[in-house]
Amino acid sequence: MGKAAALCGGGTRGLVSLLSAVPCLACHELPAMSAEPGGRGGGGPAGGAPAAPPGSDTYKGWLFKWTNYLKGYQRRWFVLSNGLLSYYRTQAEMAHTCRGTINLSTAHIDTEDSCNIVLSNGGRTYHLKANSEVERQRWVTALELAKAKAIRMRNNQSDDSGDEEPASQSDKSELHGPLKTLSSKLEDLSTCNELIAKHGAALQRSLSELENLRLPADSGEKIKAVNERATLFRITSNAMINACRDFLDLAESHSRKWQRLLQHEREQRIRLEETIEQLAKQHNSLERACRGAPGLATGTASGASTAKGSVQSAKGEASDEDEETEYFDAMEDAPAFITVTADPKHHRRSGSNLSGASEGHPEDWNLEDSVFESSNQSSYNESTGKDLLPRKRRRTRIPDKPNYSLNLWSIMKNCIGKELSKIPMPVNFNEPLSMLQRLTEDLEYHELLDKAVKCESSTEQMCFVAAFSVSSYSTTVHRTAKPFNPLLGETFELDRLEELGFRSLCEQVSHHPPAAAHHVYSRRGWTLWQEITIASKFRGKYLSIMPLGAIHLEFHSSGNHYVWRKVTSTVHNIIVGKLWIDQSGEIEIVNHKSKDKCQLKFTPYSYFSRDVPRKVTGVVSDADGKAHYVMSGTWDEKMECSKILHSSHGSTSTEGKQKTVYQTLSPKVLWRKYPLPDNAENMYFFSELALTLNEPEERVAPTDSRLRPDQRLMESGRWDEANVEKQRLEEKQRAVRRRGEAEAVEAMEEGKDYEGYLPLWFERKVDAVTGELICVYKGGYWEAKDKQDWSVCPDIF
Repeated sequence: MGKAAALCGGGTRGLVSLLSAVPCLACHELPAMSAEPGGRGGGGPAGGAPAAPPGSDTYKGWLFKWTNYLKGYQRRWFVLSNGLLSYYRTQAEMAHTCRGTINLSTAHIDTEDSCNIVLSNGGRTYHLKANSEVERQRWVTALELAKAKAIRMRNNQSDDSGDEEPASQSDKSELHGPLKTLSSKLEDLSTCNELIAKHGAALQRSLSELENLRLPADSGEKIKAVNERATLFRITSNAMINACRDFLDLAESHSRKWQRLLQHEREQRIRLEETIEQLAKQHNSLERACRGAPGLATGTASGASTAKGSVQSAKGEASDEDEETEYFDAMEDAPAFITVTADPKHHRRSGSNLSGASEGHPEDWNLEDSVFESSNQSSYNESTGKDLLPRKRRRTRIPDKPNYSLNLWSIMKNCIGKELSKIPMPVNFNEPLSMLQRLTEDLEYHELLDKAVKCESSTEQMCFVAAFSVSSYSTTVHRTAKPFNPLLGETFELDRLEELGFRSLCEQVSHHPPAAAHHVYSRRGWTLWQEITIASKFRGKYLSIMPLGAIHLEFHSSGNHYVWRKVTSTVHNIIVGKLWIDQSGEIEIVNHKSKDKCQLKFTPYSYFSRDVPRKVTGVVSDADGKAHYVMSGTWDEKMECSKILHSSHGSTSTEGKQKTVYQTLSPKVLWRKYPLPDNAENMYFFSELALTLNEPEERVAPTDSRLRPDQRLMESGRWDEANVEKQRLEEKQRAVRRRGEAEAVEAMEEGKDYEGYLPLWFERKVDAVTGELICVYKGGYWEAKDKQDWSVCPDIF
């Protein structure tokens, strides 16, 4: 008895002592680091900070940071803490303005020479210089230690990739397993407790009977019964002790992991709160500065009319404003080239010193009946068939956008790292169009493809296809609102066969991940199809939208089959400032019949770049790699094409690549953006085509986006009702999904195959060109529309 009680008491104390002895991550800091031996700060301009407090992993000090070619290296105050390296202009700025931060867990640390340090993380690179080689080595050691700790913390977390669906499922199963085992052990403890209570009561009764005995003859039998009771009690107590020991072993093995997870979440929350506090202070200081400078707007307006040279000099004199801008490294595969416009009358003489690697004939370029020449004359009202014999007068206005104020950060702060399509958003951040309608907007400049049909040369045709691929981004320059996520089975048709020669059909073929299939047929000689999945991630400062999937374009007469993919769109200033959108990346267009290629580069915007904002450049080359045309322009205004006469190798660029010099003829405008309608700023910056996309039409399918009630209410300005209707539709879709999951489980239990959702008008096939499994149009929609037989359509609204 006494031994069993002592063991149980020891077990309880052991559990308490074990849990109290579990270390917190905050105690596992890097050893104290200081800039100088003995904790003294460096005395030089780039010296370190005073000694860090014991147990701290913070390292501070001055370093020189490369800014640009105008100002070179500038002295900056750097702070290394929690695996992040941040920098400021001065120590005083630490309270309100951080100029930049780089995460060391995914960064590459390199040393160029005795004093230089290079930190690179994705598209961001810091070139740093210490005051001495000794000081450089101290920083490198501190950076390596901080990086190792950051990697170790990230690897110890079971949910370090919780923003991805498959990883989160494995994390849940990993957590549920131990919890289930602990629950089972707890049930064993409860059973043992009941048995101890039962046998203890019986033992107590036996002892009472023993005390009341008077006859010594009966004592032997009673004592025997007491011994049996005591034996049962001892066995049960031992079982309980063993169960407690198992419980303690499990608690010990998992408590450290749970402590790390909890500490990580606390650190993430604290880091986020500090970031928000810094942004709020910076925002307030900017507002005060703006109110204190009433002549700022006038000065800015007058400054905009100055000459280009004045603007460049003003940039050079600005103190360290470059610290506000993100810098992007040059894309590795982007072609580096320089174009020189030649006079066609003297091109042979001017090109005598250039190699004839790529030669052209100017007389081919100046033919009056050239397709290129005719493209200069196109406009919104004069393009091929644009307004010829209109069958229906389309609307040119929608109700003005209401002025509702809503704090975006209050909604988005809990969604960092999540998939945008899984974030419940009110309609206040939407525009009254669905993603299917936005996808159809790519056809706004379809006449480029109509002209491409007439091209006899595949390289000339490639130029129009390239211009068409760029034109699809022109509608996004002011469109920062989010389109509605289509419901599963939702469709959208745009039938302009009689007016413009094409008809388009989109269908939402998957909900998670969201995927839309699109098919366009033109009686003027081309067919376009695609399946696009929109992957989007909110990263706190910006929102990245990454369209996944290939776009196919085939011309009927020539059989030329073009394939390309879209670039990444980024929405900036999610938290503070005015929203603006940028396109960055590369598009490679390949003609799989002739093997011609066009490599287009979308240059990321940078305030201090001398390039035109939203710049797009590229080269059209044939199967042998011979360059024929240079593409240039901007994705929000126009694209031009220049015929190459000669090419030669020029000087080596700063990235170590040898630039190619192309001597070209004068450029021809292939595409120019249509002007926006009047009052567009109050109509979500919709183009003339976008204004007509949600216009009610008869005879469309009951699943058409025009019939979606929440979208219609939002367009009418009834946003509160639209939010209620949006929640109803989303809950209806969740109920359908839960019903499908239940049917899948039931079929699995019965050993049957479950097909899941099948698209109505599209079917999955392996693409012969790319080898990918994509949804292609299987037919039947337009026939069903002629018969008005929509019996196969689900009730989604």
